This record gives sequence, C-alpha cells and structure tokens, in this order.
Amino acid sequence: MNSQRPESLTYRGREDPPYGSGFAARSFNNSSSTDIPHWVSTPPDIPGSRNLHWGERTPQYGPATPIAQGPSDESVQGGPSGDQLNRFAGFGVGLASLFTENVLAHPCIVFRRQCQVNYHARNYHLVPFTAVSVMYNLTKTQGPKALWKGMGSTFVVQGVTLGTEGIISECTPLPRELSHKWNLKRIAGHLILKGLTCVVAMPFYSASLIETVQSEIIRDDPGILDCVKEGVGRLIGMGIPHSKRLFPLWALVFPTFLHGVLHYIVSSTIQKLVLLVLRRKSPQRQVTDGTEPIQNMLDAYFPELMATFAGNLCADVLLYPLETVLHRLYLQGTRTIIDNTDLGFEVLPINTQYEGLRDCINTIRKEEGTLGFYKGFGSIIVQYSLHAAVLQITKMIYSVMLQNAA
Repeated sequence: MNSQRPESLTYRGREDPPYGSGFAARSFNNSSSTDIPHWVSTPPDIPGSRNLHWGERTPQYGPATPIAQGPSDESVQGGPSGDQLNRFAGFGVGLASLFTENVLAHPCIVFRRQCQVNYHARNYHLVPFTAVSVMYNLTKTQGPKALWKGMGSTFVVQGVTLGTEGIISECTPLPRELSHKWNLKRIAGHLILKGLTCVVAMPFYSASLIETVQSEIIRDDPGILDCVKEGVGRLIGMGIPHSKRLFPLWALVFPTFLHGVLHYIVSSTIQKLVLLVLRRKSPQRQVTDGTEPIQNMLDAYFPELMATFAGNLCADVLLYPLETVLHRLYLQGTRTIIDNTDLGFEVLPINTQYEGLRDCINTIRKEEGTLGFYKGFGSIIVQYSLHAAVLQITKMIYSVMLQNAA
C-alpha cells in the first residue's frame, strides 16, 4: 500500500521549533496550517517510534492525539517486555510437553512394550494400578535404569524419521505438508510419504525396540549409535546373531506402512477436530493495550498442544492391537530376554514362532484371548495421565506468573 504522505514532506528534527513559533507553517497543496498535524508522524529518531513494513500505513495523528512517547526508565529497567513474555511462555509450555512426551513418559513406554511382547504373561495389566506396582518392583530390583533403557535410541529413531521424510519430500513430488488448496492427489501423495517414512525407519525402530524391552540384568550398556549399527545390520542381514525365525524386512513392509498411515490419519483428524472445538469455545483474545501477554500466548498456543495430545492418545488407543502384533513380529528371532511383567523379579526369553501377520493375530486370539492384544494398556493410561497433568500444571504456573506481574 502506497503512503498517503506527500513526497516532499520531510521529518522535523527534535530540536526544530514547533510550527507557529519563529517561522510560518509550510503549506502543501494549498492546505491550511491547521491541516499540517494531519501529515506529521513520529520521527524515526524518537525512542518508541516504529519501523514501517511493506504494506503498512503511516499512522495518522490528529490535533488532539499526542505523539507517542518512548519507554520510560522504569519500563526499561523493569521486567521483560510483552514479546519476551510471549516467547518465554510459548517456549516453556512446549518444552514441558516435549519433556513429558519423550523423557518423563519413557518408563511407561518401556513397560508397555515389554507387556506387548510377553506372551507368557498371565497378568495383562489392563489398569494402571497393577502396572505401577510392577514398574516399582523393576526399579527396586534393577535400579532406575531399568525403566529408562533405550531412551537414546528413541531419539535416534525420531531423527531418522524426520530426516527421511525431508529427503523423500525433496527428491520426490510427494508433499510434506498439505496447503489449503488440497485435492485427492495431494492427500494420497502426502499419506504415501508418511508410510514410506515409517518403512525406511523400520530397521532402526526394531533395533530400538530391542533396547527398550531387553532386561537390564543380562545386557551391556549400549552406545547411542548402536541402534543405527544394528538397524543397518538387520537391513543387510549381517553382523547380528539371529535365529532362523527372524522375519525378513520385506515381510513387514505392509503392516508397518499400514500402521504408520492409519496412525497419522487418526491423530491428524482428531487434532483438527479438537482444535476447531477449542477455538470456537474459547476464541483468542484481542488485546489492544498490551496487557496479559502470557495469557494471550497460552490461549493461542495451549489449544494446539491439547489437540496434539488428544490426537496421539486416540491414535495409540485405536491402533494398540496392531502395535502389539507389529512388536511381536519385529522381536521374533532376535534372541531377546525381557523382564517378567507378572512380578518384576525374573527374566523370560522370547521364542515365538509366528508365520506372518495373520498367523500372529490368530494365535494371540486363540491362546491369549481378545484382551491379549491390549496387554500393558494400563501403562498407556499412566503415560497420558502424566502428560495431561504436566500440561495443566505448566499452564497454572504461567497463569500465576501473569497474576503476579499484573
């Protein structure tokens, strides 16, 4: 947008005398002297003046409107500005969510995976109370490291997933993000990209799965890049002692692709729906006086975290049976020894003999019942309850900070 000021207008310096004292007012296009303040804007050398960006209109100041003053010494020496509080609040809430999802909830992930692959178990741990008691026994007998094992490999898998997705999207026409002008072709390409990413990361995910479920009693401390070495070894079929029951990766491509695409569809759909409901129920505040910066950031950013939380929860719950089947197929033939999830004091070998995806499903249904697909479900309740509690506590902390700063 073009400025409405005359091109010949120049800014007045700070030491210039005001109009009408010492010299006559200068007229533009036969305008009277009373119209001059309409064209006068804040000089750029006065503290508090703003730099105009492309498309912005120069602020108009009428005769009764005072010129904006710069910040006082108290505001300069005082607390942080509104923008700093906005960034601090958004960073804090996001960091709390990331820490809970990847670090604080890791013991629940370890115990859940051990329950899923333990076909010997008589206690299914469908409720959180039994899961917490056995997790305590494991920590008591093996130390705190028993429930935080394999955490480094999970970060490696996340890095491999993000890098693979970026490389595939750059080298192929498959879109990494969906714009508002989407169509069926772009949606299909986007889902194929998500599925291919899961397939490429599958060898490293299976190596990370072994690190998270293997008992702390019989294993050595793995290096942070052992996950990559074992994943490459399984991909080329060299370097790792496996039994003949080990599944070839090509036989696991379809179930892995299916799980990745379904998980993304469910989580994204729930996330959009929850975000839409939250924004309609509590619209974002429009603050014009610069107050309540933390509350504005929480109102804008916190609903997105809650929507992501709800999407991941629904996807994990709905796809829990398929995840159980996949974990058993990934682990078969790897000579892995896990903790006894019934008591937490012993170890058990994994010696399954499934012939494929369908045989694994039928065997679980026949020998363990329908609830066998949901072994360890209580740990996922603990995981997401802990995540929700941390998000709410973080929001309360920033709300208290807002009240104290007011």
